[in-house]
Amino acid sequence: MLPGELRIVLDWAAAEGWNPGHDDAAAFLAADPGGFFAAGPPEAPVAAISVVNHDPGFAFLGLYLVHPDWRGQGIGYALWQHALAHAEARTVGLDGVPAQQENYRASGFAAAGHTARYEGAVRGAAGSDIRTVRPDDLPGLIAMDTAANGYSKAAFLRVWLTDTATRRTLVLDRGGKRMGFVTLRACRIGTKIGPLVATTVAEAETLLRAAAQDAGGGPLIVDVPGDQTALNALCEAEGMACGFTTARMYRGPAPLSQPLVASAGTLELG
Repeated sequence: MLPGELRIVLDWAAAEGWNPGHDDAAAFLAADPGGFFAAGPPEAPVAAISVVNHDPGFAFLGLYLVHPDWRGQGIGYALWQHALAHAEARTVGLDGVPAQQENYRASGFAAAGHTARYEGAVRGAAGSDIRTVRPDDLPGLIAMDTAANGYSKAAFLRVWLTDTATRRTLVLDRGGKRMGFVTLRACRIGTKIGPLVATTVAEAETLLRAAAQDAGGGPLIVDVPGDQTALNALCEAEGMACGFTTARMYRGPAPLSQPLVASAGTLELG
């Protein structure tokens, strides 16, 4: 998939209510340039999917879309099968529409929980121990994210955690020790948080409030795995509303994460 095709596909995603960020395409492609697939001519694709190989043992499937004019013709499923081959023997994860779980099971996926999307205003607070990300932070932040998820997204995060005009990462730094971080990005609607990674829920709250302050008081959107009970409770305590849930599924063994407090990075790339 070419960069121009991905921009078209992200516009489709926006029309479907997925609400991508303004500056997602470059970081997505950096994760695995060969992991994005489209059917149809480059200037007018008709279907798309991504299967991003994050590390030697894990890939993530997302952006599975077929243009409404071309649905029901088998194009999407043929592209699905072609793209899954890109993962080779890796475990493949996805956050899918719950109503489509039977179709995912037919391709070898098994349910492993859900992810909840929360949205709402959060009381902001700057925090004296919050600072912006620096290049020398990246190895440590990537290691924290790897521990929180059970797989490495290093290629993606090296770009994702580097600030742009519409995306920014804040670090919780206490006495020179990184206790967590949060990335916020401007989207078609509001500001999305992800990833948010912290060692305790209190530190997660500090990062969430810092993100709210940095975002200027508008609505925040955060995707929280179902097994992150403390972070789910924090979002609910803040009055954030759960707009929808997705089905988290894996083809192959589920990754083994460490007990950190963490949101999803993106629903498209895990």
